[in-house]
Amino acid sequence: MDNQRNILLAVLLTALVLFGWDYGVGYFYPQSKQARPVAEQQQREIAASAGKPTREGGLRDAADIALERQDLKTALASPGRVPIAAPGLSGSINLRGALLDDLVLNRHRETVEKDSGPVRIYSPAGTPAQEFAQFGWVGEGADAPDANTLWTAPAGAKLTPRTPVTLTWQNGKGQTFALTFAIDEDYLITVRQAVANRGGGAVAVQPFGLINRTSQTASVDTWNVHAGPIGAFDGSVSFGPNYSDLVDDGVLAEPGKADWVGFTDVYWMSALAPVGAKAQGTFRSLGNSLFRADLVYDKAIVQPGQQLARTTKLFAGAKEHEVLDRYEDGGIAKFGLSIDWGWFRWFEKPIFWVLISLFKLVGNFGVAIILLTVIVRGIMFPVAQRGFASMAAMRAVQPKMKAIQERYKDDKQKQQQEIMKLYKDEGVNPLSGCLPMVLQIPVFFALYKTLILAIEMRHQPFVLWIKDLSAPDPLHLLNLFGLLPFTPPSFLAIGVLALLLGITMFLQFRLNPAQMDPVQQQMFMIMPWFMMFIMAPFAAGLLIYWITSNILTIAQQKYLYSRHPQLKAQADKDEADKRRAAERDKSAKGKA
Repeated sequence: MDNQRNILLAVLLTALVLFGWDYGVGYFYPQSKQARPVAEQQQREIAASAGKPTREGGLRDAADIALERQDLKTALASPGRVPIAAPGLSGSINLRGALLDDLVLNRHRETVEKDSGPVRIYSPAGTPAQEFAQFGWVGEGADAPDANTLWTAPAGAKLTPRTPVTLTWQNGKGQTFALTFAIDEDYLITVRQAVANRGGGAVAVQPFGLINRTSQTASVDTWNVHAGPIGAFDGSVSFGPNYSDLVDDGVLAEPGKADWVGFTDVYWMSALAPVGAKAQGTFRSLGNSLFRADLVYDKAIVQPGQQLARTTKLFAGAKEHEVLDRYEDGGIAKFGLSIDWGWFRWFEKPIFWVLISLFKLVGNFGVAIILLTVIVRGIMFPVAQRGFASMAAMRAVQPKMKAIQERYKDDKQKQQQEIMKLYKDEGVNPLSGCLPMVLQIPVFFALYKTLILAIEMRHQPFVLWIKDLSAPDPLHLLNLFGLLPFTPPSFLAIGVLALLLGITMFLQFRLNPAQMDPVQQQMFMIMPWFMMFIMAPFAAGLLIYWITSNILTIAQQKYLYSRHPQLKAQADKDEADKRRAAERDKSAKGKA
């Protein structure tokens, strides 16, 4: 009866975890589902008001998506734009305000569909997906250009890696302002801001650059992956604040010299980095889900006949690790750490490097994950051998341990002392069998972070229905693999990979020696199906890793059983004893 009660309690606790997970996350990390009153919204708006953000980011409301398409068509058809054409970026510069407000990423598609079009990172002001960069000056004693200033561009100007473009504007009082844009092969635009004073007196100017964006397109911000304001100050990367914190604070001026400052999503980032001059970084909430990152240089006096210039690098693109590292080598401090590897990057980055190297070798990320699993299991095989040998030794001392338990059944402290003495005398370590599993945890976590962070994994197919290894398995058993018109909730979205995970883990546990405690044995039998539910919403690549690991473990156990026949014989004997005991209990209950 006690065993049955314990099993029932375990099942109830499992159900509580499964069904309470979404509720708990929603309670501690709430997302707004309806608009607040206008006055309150201006004071305490949140990053996402139309459904939960996704890992990809982007607009989530169908009406906003339709409006974005319409507004883009209108805004980009207007005259007064300088085209941008580079391998990494395409778009245009708006001469009204000299705004960089039209950029798409040529190397990345919106969805897994090949005709889905490139990812758009910048959209003009006023559109639902608003995000743009602006460079300007705050002037004293001189009229400075603003967002409504109409700049002049050379006839036929086009920004390419081989053809920089200079925009000019004169204020009619002797000062000429110029913005020179240069672009590289990837995602970096270098902007030189210059002001020449040909007036009769000195003027004071303070150059700045800014990034303006809406949080409506933000990707999900979680405890282990940051999305929102980001920057490096005095050589240290700051992942924060998040958008809701910035709404509360209004303005946040980061202390120290700004190495770079901007906004990040999981896969995309927009950031400003000063070149050769000190600048201050500031984040601010503008209301209506709009936010701004400012890079402000010190004020300078420009005497008559003199010129002042400041150069800023603008990164607007995908967080490809090789590109980021190359920009860091080019002078942008700690830029490679804009990928939120976390505290364990010393371990995650080598795993990522091995995975990328395997991918380059075989051309399929799914196969690369399988090969990585084989390598990891091969490295840990000697540890597994020692664990199995220790398990065999544990089985050998079981009769002596049972005798001690019987002898000191009324004195638990003495019983524990004698058992520990037995372990020491026989040279047995009861924890050594757990070592292979413990050693796999860092690898598992590193792969988990890699799959959710590395854009190199995005939209990478495996075989058949697996089109994106960084996303969950798209086929679900409950809707008959898409034949029924509904999407199961995440905790019930059991796909083919999750089912294979449960089956392979069950087979793996069946090969383990039977546990002495019947309740513990029952828990081992429940665990695979519990993990099937837990792991179902995770990235398909992670499930492929675990399934492969389970299969290799089964093969490894078969091999090690052949090397330790006494362990297999003891396991078979324990299993037979358990069956006979169960039959006796059943017979006794029938007679009663």
